Amino acid sequence: MSASRKNPRLAKVDADALPTVGQACVDDGESSSTEVIVAAVTRAIVEHRLQPGAKLVEQTIGDRFGVSRTIVRQALIRLSQLKLVRLEPARGAFVAKPSIIEAREVFAVRRMVESQMLRELVDKARPLDIKRLKAHLKAERDAVSRIDVATRTKLLFDFHVRLAEVLGNHVLIELIQELVSRCSLITLMYQSSDDAGASNAEHVDILRAIEARDADEAIRLMDEHLNTVEHQLTEHPRVPQLTLADALRP
Repeated sequence: MSASRKNPRLAKVDADALPTVGQACVDDGESSSTEVIVAAVTRAIVEHRLQPGAKLVEQTIGDRFGVSRTIVRQALIRLSQLKLVRLEPARGAFVAKPSIIEAREVFAVRRMVESQMLRELVDKARPLDIKRLKAHLKAERDAVSRIDVATRTKLLFDFHVRLAEVLGNHVLIELIQELVSRCSLITLMYQSSDDAGASNAEHVDILRAIEARDADEAIRLMDEHLNTVEHQLTEHPRVPQLTLADALRP
């Protein structure tokens, strides 16, 4: 998701508060080190601990994770591809500060794309596909119940990608992944536990309609679901005022 062009607030960094790569996992090389940083920053965002516009300082992160700035840059590039971070020439990396208007435009596109996707999916879904989707919904419900914010957020968004995967259309899968990624930051940062539980229940209803081969009902439910998620967005979200160091505490 594109970020707002307004100047972000710069967060001070306390390097001692950041987890090291060794604390997070065994470092099997450059790739695993990059993924550890990606996971740590993503977790801080989805758990509401990093505010939009917070500055991510390469040197401080590199020192604390025990890796070079090259590896940190690789992680930041990956995060920018996920639309969670924006990179500014000569200024550095910042947590994305997405526009509410753009998010709503993305939801409008999702409604168009996912409605047609469901019509085709109802015709083609096999019993094994339904079984796998039910397992995914159980994992969602479990994550919501234990208030595992990072996992529940990923699973709730992944449900839509799993639907696309049933059709085996790689272009569609990539499109859904991009659309989900572009609207995810606002939603995952400001979605409450009650909202997450409601989303899971709505997913269950959608799958029931798919299993019943009722395309019109599945599409109606999906449209209501996306409208509900969109309406959870607010023009003036309240975000915790934490430093980068505090936000990245394990």
